[in-house]
Amino acid sequence: MSNEKLSDNERLKSDSERLRGTITDDLANPLTGGFEGDNFQLIRFHGMYQQDDRDIRAQRAAQKLEPLHTVMLRVRLPGGIIRPDQWGALDEFATHHTLYGSIRLTNRQTFQFHGVLKDDIKPVHKLLNSLGLDSRGTAGDVNRNVLCTSNPIESALHHDAFEWAKIISEHLRPRTNAYAEIWLDGEKLNAENEEPILGSTYLPRKFKTAIVIPPQNDVDVHANDLSFVAIGENGKLVGFNVLVGGGLAMTQGDETTYPRMATDFGFIALNHIVRVAEAVLTTQRDWGNRSNRRNAKTKYTLERVGIESFKTEVEKRAEIAFAESRPYQFTGRGDRIGWVSGIDGKHHLTLFIPSGRLIDTPEKPLKTGIAELAKIHTGDFRITPNQNMIIAGVDEENIVAIEMLARQYKLIDDSVTEQRKYSMACVSFPTCPLAMAEAERFLPEFALSVDAIMAKYDLAHEHIILRVTGCPNGCGRAMLAEIGLVGRAQGRYSLYLGGNREGTRIPRLFRDNINDVQILAELDRLIGRWALEREADEGFGDFAIRQKIIKPVLNSAVDFYHA
Repeated sequence: MSNEKLSDNERLKSDSERLRGTITDDLANPLTGGFEGDNFQLIRFHGMYQQDDRDIRAQRAAQKLEPLHTVMLRVRLPGGIIRPDQWGALDEFATHHTLYGSIRLTNRQTFQFHGVLKDDIKPVHKLLNSLGLDSRGTAGDVNRNVLCTSNPIESALHHDAFEWAKIISEHLRPRTNAYAEIWLDGEKLNAENEEPILGSTYLPRKFKTAIVIPPQNDVDVHANDLSFVAIGENGKLVGFNVLVGGGLAMTQGDETTYPRMATDFGFIALNHIVRVAEAVLTTQRDWGNRSNRRNAKTKYTLERVGIESFKTEVEKRAEIAFAESRPYQFTGRGDRIGWVSGIDGKHHLTLFIPSGRLIDTPEKPLKTGIAELAKIHTGDFRITPNQNMIIAGVDEENIVAIEMLARQYKLIDDSVTEQRKYSMACVSFPTCPLAMAEAERFLPEFALSVDAIMAKYDLAHEHIILRVTGCPNGCGRAMLAEIGLVGRAQGRYSLYLGGNREGTRIPRLFRDNINDVQILAELDRLIGRWALEREADEGFGDFAIRQKIIKPVLNSAVDFYHA
């Protein structure tokens, strides 16, 4: 792409022997609980991040001990569907072989284990393999876990979309045998010519793919490098509109980085989806910025080379021509908490899981509850992009038993407000090494304060899309929220306003580097105005734009920082 010096990550990938590195040497090293040098980065391509407990980092340093190194392991689970028998075995591992004893549902529609010690890493990979699962491609510069709308109602449409999510996930995953060699004691193979799609140095940065079924936008299409909008006719899937170049991450203080809405390239027939997915990914592979990782995502490639140039190259590689986009409409992003019935006669129970954290407490033994449900449920479990869990495919005669168990273990809580159901946070402290402020641990108390404000203005039946992320990297998807909080430092956040309920507008900075007291004071004032001055069915974000409380972001590459 240029004569600029490549980033060190490019050297690392090139030297790694297709992601093998010297990981096996570090595994055998008893002097440290972590991975060193290039291996610290390479394990990400195997689905893991090295972390430590930041709550006790200073204490261990004072004792002249290294940080308490563990890994976070994320499972590849396209469409978020997992069988109850698989879940039961993974629950056992979380209970007995992780420091925190929890399972974290993520808004990338999968789950992750936090606090896996080095001696337990190989056993968990072998466990996953025995269950027909793996963690390939859930981190690193590859195509990540493929999302698919968790729509249990239109079962035929969802089934077809889910099958395409699985096909894309498999087609675009890393082909190197390194995963099997290192973690499953597989036979060592020649490292040459292993990556026909991803290439010898993989992608410039991570690449996110999703399939969305309107009118739900639970996958947040504009958070992804590539999204396929399912177009149905008479309940049958006929093709997809293709959206390219979305993404939410930015770097504090660097105005060359910004969130970006995806660009609609047009409509494709059903049988072209894999060719188009590969063409978009390989165009980004070849044209993306490999010198500056801050500007390496697909969204920046589109802005640099031009939308039409990128689109033309995709058409050339896929040997297709995009047709005019088909009409569709998003009406919301939230999960349907509680029971819904599908057109196939099956019933589905969506459980609200606060911040996706399945852990047992004396008041709420949520993790045990899901494990008990796995023992009797004959359908499947579906993790949603909103960090919740669907007990899907319940027969009529099993509804009572499923609900009784869910209530027994506090998985159904009738006191949860509408506002809380639409609030989300990333993990952040104590395990995320990039965290600048609290998120998951901050949200519960903060949400109670927002609930009080909503009740104060007789809005307890309403909701505002509220998201908290501990740093600007965007895991909490705050840059598509009506109210977004982005961590700046411990106890301080940037407050963004002006997104919408449908997830089709980026919010703008309203107040920078303020504490929770200041944030709540602003929200009290603005929500009070919304209660009195809004139009019928007008969401908070739309109200903020109409009343000129904040200017809309129209083209983030130009006006995100300077309206």
